[in-house]
Amino acid sequence: MADGFAEFATSRHGALYRYAYLLAGERGLAEDLVQEALVKTYVAWRRLRDPNNAEAYTRRVITTTAISWWRRKSWRAERPNDDVPDRPADADDATARIWLWHELQQLPPRQRAALVLRYYEDMTEPQTAEVLGCSVGTVKSQVSDALKKLRARLGDDVVLIVGKAGMTE
Repeated sequence: MADGFAEFATSRHGALYRYAYLLAGERGLAEDLVQEALVKTYVAWRRLRDPNNAEAYTRRVITTTAISWWRRKSWRAERPNDDVPDRPADADDATARIWLWHELQQLPPRQRAALVLRYYEDMTEPQTAEVLGCSVGTVKSQVSDALKKLRARLGDDVVLIVGKAGMTE
């Protein structure tokens, strides 16, 4: 096995899984995303200039793989889910998180990835751009567009709801 890969995969699996779960919204899909990303990272391990950048590389693989999966026709089909109310009445933290989770799943994959990286993973704009493989300006526009969509659906309260869910604007 490539020097250092096993240690990397073992130590960062939990964080990579959480990121994949936030993108995919389902445990099985998140596990598949992480497995595929780790295989691709292993294949590229010797080509990585700096193994310290392996996590950014793997997150980028997770993101691009998820986006390519969602582009497939089969991913466009609706999947059944529990009924979620349009708007919670004086929601507690748990209800706000569930409600926001449902709304985040409605965003396009790149916008969702940008929000998750910026606000859940607490990455800077340059770090997010590196993971997504795009410019800082693209990150800014993806986050802005995502927040506009959330505001259109949730109203201006979205900032309060996002803050309750552990994410701040």
